[in-house]
Amino acid sequence: MTDLQALRSRYRAQKSTILEAIASPGTTTRGVRATLGKLSALADGTLKILWRQAGFTRPFALIAVGGFGRGELFPYSDVDVLVLLPNEHSPANDAQLKTQIEGFIGSCWDAGLEIGSSVRTVAECLEEAARDVTVQTSLLEARLITGSAELFAGFERQFFSAIDPGAFFIAKTLEMRQRHSKFEDTPYALEPNCKESPGGLRDLQVILWVAKAAGYGNDWDALAKSGLATAFEVQQIKHNEAVLRLIRARLHLLARRREDRLVFDLQNAMAQSFGFEAPPDNTDNRAFVRPSEALMKRYYWSAKAVTQLNQILLLNIEERLNPSTQAPQAINARFYDKAGLVEVASDDLYQREPHAILETFLIYQTTPGLKGLSARTLRALYNARDLMNGKFRNDPVNRETFKQIMLQRSGITHAMRLMNQTSVLGRYLWAFRKIVGQMQHDLFHVYTVDQHILMVLRNVRRFFIVEHAHEYPFCSQLAAGWDKPWILYTAALFHDIAKGRGGDHSELGAVEARRFCKQHAFSKEDTQLIEFIVHEHLTMSRVAQKSDLSDPDIVAAFAKRVGNERYLTALYLFTVADIRGTSPKVWNAWKGKLLEDLYRLTLRVLGGHASDPHDEVEARKRDALIMLALHAQPFEAHKRLWETLDVGYFLRHDAADIAWHTRQLSRHVGAGKPIVRARKSPVGEGLQVVVYTPDQPDLFARICGYFDQGGFSILDARVHTANNGYAMDTFQVVTSALPEHYRELTSMVESELSRVLAEAGPLPPPSRGRVSRRVKSFPITPRVTLRPDEKGQRWLLNISASDRVGLLYCVARVLARHKINLQLAKINTLGERVDDTFLIEGPELQHNRAQIEIETELMEALA
Repeated sequence: MTDLQALRSRYRAQKSTILEAIASPGTTTRGVRATLGKLSALADGTLKILWRQAGFTRPFALIAVGGFGRGELFPYSDVDVLVLLPNEHSPANDAQLKTQIEGFIGSCWDAGLEIGSSVRTVAECLEEAARDVTVQTSLLEARLITGSAELFAGFERQFFSAIDPGAFFIAKTLEMRQRHSKFEDTPYALEPNCKESPGGLRDLQVILWVAKAAGYGNDWDALAKSGLATAFEVQQIKHNEAVLRLIRARLHLLARRREDRLVFDLQNAMAQSFGFEAPPDNTDNRAFVRPSEALMKRYYWSAKAVTQLNQILLLNIEERLNPSTQAPQAINARFYDKAGLVEVASDDLYQREPHAILETFLIYQTTPGLKGLSARTLRALYNARDLMNGKFRNDPVNRETFKQIMLQRSGITHAMRLMNQTSVLGRYLWAFRKIVGQMQHDLFHVYTVDQHILMVLRNVRRFFIVEHAHEYPFCSQLAAGWDKPWILYTAALFHDIAKGRGGDHSELGAVEARRFCKQHAFSKEDTQLIEFIVHEHLTMSRVAQKSDLSDPDIVAAFAKRVGNERYLTALYLFTVADIRGTSPKVWNAWKGKLLEDLYRLTLRVLGGHASDPHDEVEARKRDALIMLALHAQPFEAHKRLWETLDVGYFLRHDAADIAWHTRQLSRHVGAGKPIVRARKSPVGEGLQVVVYTPDQPDLFARICGYFDQGGFSILDARVHTANNGYAMDTFQVVTSALPEHYRELTSMVESELSRVLAEAGPLPPPSRGRVSRRVKSFPITPRVTLRPDEKGQRWLLNISASDRVGLLYCVARVLARHKINLQLAKINTLGERVDDTFLIEGPELQHNRAQIEIETELMEALA
């Protein structure tokens, strides 16, 4: 064995021994810094041996930079080094030196070091640092490993004398904001990066970088000595930094590579390494927290603390670097306006007058020109958290102040977000504190519960802001006539506040809302409305997306549940805000249309205009004929088609759709061949497709198969069989290629789907679509329910499962195999979960054995 091979074997063996300390579940956060230091020291020792073997005798230096320069090395991080040369030496002019350096770097790789190397003279280092802040930052943490101490000392003197602390501070804070924006400015991502995300290790490093550049200190204790941080803040920083370090180190070990993201695939294994255990198989405790959820909550709490401390210390450093020459303006006896920031009159204000804690946010809301809280105020709030106890929450003055915050007509979103960031909201609303950082592994929500609640609050608020009226005009129109926005704000705070307790969170949340309203002296009328919204906040979405809105009984039952127009309007506005606050993928224009249709239909019933199917059909026919006349449709050209259609068709389609179908199909009645027509959906996204063809048992499956193969997602399907044996099926479909290429897509769908239906033949096999990593990590148990509808004439089939490409086609194949006729399909995709409802009929559904067989095959298809 050569010396290099022996060195490699020894390095790997010693590294494995050191890493065992991190991998052990019993390892605490306290020892992780020492372990990372040992890895760094091991790398140092190996580099020194290789440096000697390379024969460097001239006054060169080997420098550790970046994270390695800090003396901490994570398991799979690069070993970043700089070969520092005097200005008179350059590999470009010295072939022997170039060969020597290349040999040294090659030996580092051969010895098992994941090296990241650069070779520069002192002058080149200073030049690069002046040009690139990233290089400057890396050199800021330079540490001598071996070689000329005199050369390194000279470099340090020149480097630090060249740094402009003010310019460096601006560059690093701008860089931090750009980095935060890549992560949507929140530490609460589903798969956060424990190094780069807001609240990650990088945010702590930024503090030390700017402090070191300004000469305020090289570590946390030095910052405390210089007065930039308190002893308590340093204690909190060290604790949360250790948590993040341990998470990052274990991520590397579990992934067996450099992995800084808490990806779904690793969250459960990571949770187990921290000692979080899964519930026993026989547990019936619905409130039991998943190990991954417990881990993520711990991470989020640390990230939140880091975010707060980062803001406090950076504001302190900025104030010291750039002292304000503008005198603070008094707002009242307790607060000042300091360059647009709320400044407490004294450091001990909250200790002396706890009522001022909530007053801070009321001042922030109501004083024009304020854009945030000063470092002094943030620090005072951070140190006043223990004051917000049961006595504080029950204080009538505090309750009145919080109520006033809720009642303000502007600033509510910013105030609540700021209260959450500073931990005041969770301290005052104890129930809210329990859901801070709580994951929702339902393949539907992409935010933690507290972030979702604040997102819904923001969405509600935007309905009342004129500048946002273009986003959802109908909601803004209704909001303009709404007298008490704070009712909806309060409902937003409480609608999901009972998540994770077990039981129905809507019912438990309504109890919390009622208690809050009573404590804050809301009127009985307002309390009842808030409680109603919280209790029923899922109802309107469920009815609109899973029920046949052409059935008057369904609309009448919903109207009875709502009771009056005021409650209906409140529930509609809240439902739109809630769905939009779950995930960018969940909301679409089709769901918006379904909700608006249900609102308008219910409003008519509440107004005493109970729907009469005959009158409704005649009204839609009249409106459709007017539209046909505008398109110069020949007189009575519609009759051949309309005579084959029954009441159900006219009730399930509005006048505009009826007119379009008639224009496209009236010339083809009984033609004997498939007719397919498509257009850009009038709803606003995707395509609307109508298929008119002789009926056949597997027609729906065949159409779904085509859309599956073509990469289309079906949002809605309505199936109708005319009395001449023809099927008229309509679909709302979307694809990622829209809207730029909808003209080409409409032509493609019309020709290709017509050909597929004409050729018949056996059904194609379903495509094997890959499921997302999130679905793999958090699968949901497929469910199939089959029950007769309320009239006992047809059957309602409901399926719930993790989404994947081709899922609907697999379901359609089962129905076709059993000759089940489909009347209506309500396709409801909730992020990466589907919850679809089908109205079906068929002779096999009358037999229990056949029902069980159908349900079994559907379960197999869903799995």
